[in-house]
Amino acid sequence: MQVRFGVLGPVAAWDGAGNAIALKGPRHRAVLARLIVARRRVVPVAHLVTDLWEDPPPDAVGALRTFVAALRRALEPQRPPRSPARLLVTEGPGYALRAEPDAVDAWRFEQAVTTAGPPADVLPQVEEALGWWRGPAYADFSDEPWARTERSRLTELRLHAVERQAEARLDLGLAAEAVPDLDTHVAEHPWREEGWRLLAMALYRTGRQGDALAVLRRARELLVEHLGVDPGPGLSRLETDILHHAPHLAPGSQGPADTVWARATAAYDRSVPSGARARLESTVGLMRDLAVTGGGGLRAAREHRVAAIAAAEELGDVELTARVIGAYDVPAIWTRLDDPDQASHVIAAAERTLAALPPTTPTTLPPDAATPLPPGTAATPAGTPPVPEHATAASPGAAVTPANGMRSPLGARDAVRARLLATIALESRGTNATRGPIAAREAELLARRLDDPGLLAFALNGVFMQTFHRTGLAPHRDAIGTELIALSARHGLATYEVLGHLIRLQARSALADFAGADAHATAADHLAARHELPLVGVFTQWYRALRLDATGQAPPQEVEAAYRSAAARLDGAGMPGLEHGLLPLALLCLRLRHTSPTSADDSADFGPYEPWTRPLVLLRLGRRREAAAKLRDVPDPPRDLLLEAMWCLVARAAAAVGDRETMARARTALTPAAAELAGAGSGLLTLGPVSEHLDLLR
Repeated sequence: MQVRFGVLGPVAAWDGAGNAIALKGPRHRAVLARLIVARRRVVPVAHLVTDLWEDPPPDAVGALRTFVAALRRALEPQRPPRSPARLLVTEGPGYALRAEPDAVDAWRFEQAVTTAGPPADVLPQVEEALGWWRGPAYADFSDEPWARTERSRLTELRLHAVERQAEARLDLGLAAEAVPDLDTHVAEHPWREEGWRLLAMALYRTGRQGDALAVLRRARELLVEHLGVDPGPGLSRLETDILHHAPHLAPGSQGPADTVWARATAAYDRSVPSGARARLESTVGLMRDLAVTGGGGLRAAREHRVAAIAAAEELGDVELTARVIGAYDVPAIWTRLDDPDQASHVIAAAERTLAALPPTTPTTLPPDAATPLPPGTAATPAGTPPVPEHATAASPGAAVTPANGMRSPLGARDAVRARLLATIALESRGTNATRGPIAAREAELLARRLDDPGLLAFALNGVFMQTFHRTGLAPHRDAIGTELIALSARHGLATYEVLGHLIRLQARSALADFAGADAHATAADHLAARHELPLVGVFTQWYRALRLDATGQAPPQEVEAAYRSAAARLDGAGMPGLEHGLLPLALLCLRLRHTSPTSADDSADFGPYEPWTRPLVLLRLGRRREAAAKLRDVPDPPRDLLLEAMWCLVARAAAAVGDRETMARARTALTPAAAELAGAGSGLLTLGPVSEHLDLLR
C-alpha cells in the first residue's frame, strides 16, 4: 500500500491505512523533507550534509547513513533484510525519494490548482486542495535555506488558489459566499491587487456598490502608503466600470479575450475583461517560474505562452502585450528551438508590438550590427559617453530614474522595447535570419544605457544565442558567460548566474580546458541544488560524459554507457529540441573517433542532424555512390552549438569520397576554429580537434 507524505504543514508521513508513521528526530524529518523538495531527483550526500549541519561533525556522513537507514525501516517496514529499498533509494552520489506523483500533498495540490476546467469542476477541486493545508509549508524548516524557495513557491500557489476559488464562485453566481474569504485574504495579503479586485467584484454583485467602491479606495490607500506604488490599471478601470454600471460586470458576462484566456492559463478561469489585464501579467510570471522546473512545467509554460500573447493582443493594449511578451525572460542555453512554430508566432507578435509602440529614445547601432560584438563593447552614438561596464540594482524592466527622482516614461518604454528585442533574438536562434543579431545588439545597447541588471542579463542571453554566424567563437562566448556570472552574482540573478556558468562550461570545453569546465559544472550544480533548478543537471551530466570521451579517461564502452545514462535524463525533461537525435549523434561521433566500434545503430533516428550524418552512415554501409550524392545536396549547418561538429562530419565524408568542392567549403568554414575541439562547445559531445579535420582536408 502506498505511503503518503505531507509537507503542507509539519512534515509527516502516513501508511496505506492512513496511520501516522513515526519519523523519529528532527534530522530524520529534515532528510525526508530535503528529498521531497528535490522532487524524485538525487540529492548528493555532500549537499545533504551541508543542508543538515551548519558546521558538520567529523562523522556527518555516517550519521546521515544512520538517518536514512532509520527512515527506510519506518517507510518500508515489510521490506526483507538486505533487499534494496524501493522508496528511499541510493543512486549515484546520493539519495532520492521515489514517491509517486500523487503521494505528496504538495505535488497533488499543484496539480489540482493548475488544472483547467469549467467553474463547476474547478470550485470543488480547489476547495478540496486548499483543505489539505495543515499550516505553513515545511513548517518545521521555515529557517532552512534549502526549503526557502519551495516554501515561497507553494505559498504563492496557495494564494493563487484562494483567488481562483473566489473566481469560480463569482462565475457560478455565489458572490456572497466569496466575500468572507476574500475579506480575510486581502487583510492578510494587502499587496495582492487581484484579491482586492475580486472582493470589489463580489461586493458589487451582491448589490453593495458603495462597499465595492470603498474597498477599491482602501486598496489604493494601502498600496500607496505602505508599498509606495499606484494601483494597476485593472483596479482603476474596475472603479470606473462600477460607477457606470458597466454591462460586462454582470454575472456570466464575457469579453472578447475569454476563449484565448482560458487557453492561456491553467491557474485561472476567465471572469471580467477589467481583470484579464492584471491576470495576464501575473500568469506570465507564473509560467516563467514553471518553465525552470522542467518536465511538465516547461511544457505547460510553452503551451500557454502563445495563447497569453494572443489574449493580450485581443484586448488591444499594445503596452500590455509588450509586457506579456517581454516578461518571459527564462534563461536559455540550448540553441535549437523546442517548438519552431511557437517561436515564429512569438517573433511575429513581438515585431507587431514593436511597430505599434510609441517612439522611444533613438538607438544607434554599429555599421556591422549583424555581427554581434563582445560584451562590454556596445557602440554608442557619436558624442555620447561610453556605456558603463557595471549596472545598479534596478529591477528587471525598471525605467531609468533621473537625478530629479522622477521616473522617465521614455526609459520605461526603452526597457519594454529592449525586452521585445531580446525576445526576438532568443526566439530566432539557430536560424540564418539577419534580424536576430541586429535585435540582440540593439537590446544590449538599450539595457546598458538603462543600467538595469536583469534586463542586461536577458539581453546578453540574446547576444549569446546570436554568436554562431561562424565557427571559432568560443572565446567570445566565454566573455559573455564571464560577464553574466559577475553581473548575476552582484544582483542576485540566480538563474542567469547558472546560465553564465553553463556558457563558460561549453566555451572551456571547446578550448579543451576541462579543469575550467569542471569548475563551472560544479558551480552550476551547486546553484541548481540551492535554487531547485532540475534542468541544470541534464547539461552537467552530459558534460561529464563528454569529458570522459574527450580526455580518453575511459574505454569507448564506458563512454557509451555514460552517454546513454545522460540521454535517459532527458526523458520527460520537456526539451524536444535538445533530445531529438542527440544520443545517436553522440554515439556516431564516438564511433568515428575510435577504432573499436560501439553499438550505435546505423538506422537510428538522427532527427534534425540527418542531412550531415547520412553520408557517413552510407559510407559505413559501403554505399559510396549514394553517400556522394547525399553529400552534394548537403546544406550549410544551422548556426548553433553544433556548427563545428556538423562541418567536421561533412569534412570526413567529403574527404572519403573525394568531393573537392565540399572539402573546400568545409575547410573555409572550419579554419577559424582550428584551436577548438569539434562539437565540444555544445558541452555534450565531440569529434576531436578541429585541426585534425583540417589536416584531413589538406
